Amino acid sequence: MKSSRTHSTSAMIRTTQRKILRKALITSVSLLLAVSCAPDSVPKGTIRLHFQATVGGEPLIFDRFLYPNPGGEGRYKIRSFLFYMSNVKLIGESDSHIESDSYHLARFDNANNTFTLELTDVPRQKYDRLEFAIGVDETANSSIESVGDLDPNSRMAWSWDVGYKFVLFEGGLDVGEAVLPLVYHVGFDESYTPVAFELSPFQEEASVNSIHFTVDIRRLFSGTSRIDMASLSTVKFDRQDARAIAGNLPRMISLK
Repeated sequence: MKSSRTHSTSAMIRTTQRKILRKALITSVSLLLAVSCAPDSVPKGTIRLHFQATVGGEPLIFDRFLYPNPGGEGRYKIRSFLFYMSNVKLIGESDSHIESDSYHLARFDNANNTFTLELTDVPRQKYDRLEFAIGVDETANSSIESVGDLDPNSRMAWSWDVGYKFVLFEGGLDVGEAVLPLVYHVGFDESYTPVAFELSPFQEEASVNSIHFTVDIRRLFSGTSRIDMASLSTVKFDRQDARAIAGNLPRMISLK
């Protein structure tokens, strides 16, 4: 009799344990489904970055000898101006937003001489700081994969090596008796230039926020180094010359 009661008690215990385990499993599955089906509770919005091209505070006008040589005599014109910006990041008190595939070619050959970048699906919260870089980071610069606006077969890629021109400026310098062609193609990993801007508080409830910047092309040739375009009319393959131009990049873009 004792053995029979012991066996019966053990069976009851096993049955109870199975019920508890089954209930726990059902509860876990229910919680998993609830989490996976729950809507994203953080509202998203769009942030537009507007860049206005100028030259020494004056509106950019292409193909006219309007702008004084920063380091010498003559006036220059701009035929083409482009640059890569990459790795856009918004920094907030509680969290940050990092844009994926963040490689953009800024160009200004349009009626308003502006470039606008839209950051979509950005969580609406307070962001105090915006960071990005002028140029292409070393990993992407040494790759032949097309990511974002990067294209190894484009005008912004070197024809003699893997990598990209971070900044392209082409034009001419009128020095009275002659017109010198101006060609500044600035690249190399060491020219990669991070920049950062402190932001005014966003309207967190707004679905679209805008940030306005000025791109002063003249500052490409005046700053840490003041460039005499007559003496240095071409920069392509020389690292030292590229470094002189790249040293001026941090001051080229400013918040309006």
